[in-house]
Amino acid sequence: MYKYALAATCLFVASFPALAQPEGQGPPRGGNVFDGDYVTLGAGLAISPSYDGSDNYDINPLPVILGSVAGIDFEPRGPGLALDVIPDRDGAKVDFILGPVGRARFDRNSGIRDDVVRDLGKLDVAVELGAVGGVKVNRVFNRFDSLTAEVDLRWDVAGAHRGRVIAPSLTYFRPINRGMAASLTISAEHVDDDYADYYFSISQAGSAASGLPSFNATGGWKNVGIAAFGAIDLDGNAMNGGFSVILIGSYSRLLGDPKRSPVTSIRGDADQFFGVVGIGYTF
Repeated sequence: MYKYALAATCLFVASFPALAQPEGQGPPRGGNVFDGDYVTLGAGLAISPSYDGSDNYDINPLPVILGSVAGIDFEPRGPGLALDVIPDRDGAKVDFILGPVGRARFDRNSGIRDDVVRDLGKLDVAVELGAVGGVKVNRVFNRFDSLTAEVDLRWDVAGAHRGRVIAPSLTYFRPINRGMAASLTISAEHVDDDYADYYFSISQAGSAASGLPSFNATGGWKNVGIAAFGAIDLDGNAMNGGFSVILIGSYSRLLGDPKRSPVTSIRGDADQFFGVVGIGYTF
């Protein structure tokens, strides 16, 4: 859920320019921080499971950078980055999303607080590279809301799980006023056999070391979840940039063999929660 919680943050910043004026009317030049290039820097505290399937939770700092430079939008993929190289068109009903995406995955690489799972051994860091594509429909129910459908397609190139991840999401965004906004994201991840085997299988050697039963995990839908997002610009006007407070909460549930794996079913929990309190600055 980390990726989609951050994606909701990006939609907040990217969609606020629509609040500056009625359709077809622009503000005075220079009166909108989103005219041309802009960057948002953010930091917060995130509470999340130690790894997929864990019932232990960690609190960690969460840095965020997003924005648009020379018509190329960039947004975080926790932790990582996605680019949209197709410029949005002023007043368009439909915008398209396409570009490269990359992220790192640190599951069970460090900070494993469950002694039994730790006995299974530390896993390597995965680096997933691929592409993101999607479509954004503007003005769904009013002049300022939007509905965005995206899909990430990524492969591990670092030799860790060596697998493939397909990650679709659907986000509805709605401003409350010029300084406040909210969104709701539904997301899922589909993984192949290599991914499932690396993170959720238990070999005979792993069983002997940990006492957990052997398990052979295969691919499929790994999880499905929902994330809610809210943001408040501290001076009540997002158009002039400055500081904003960000609140995110999400829930996901592991499915299939990731849910049935002893890592989850015996030592962890299929229900996974994520929360963020943070502050951002746009210039």
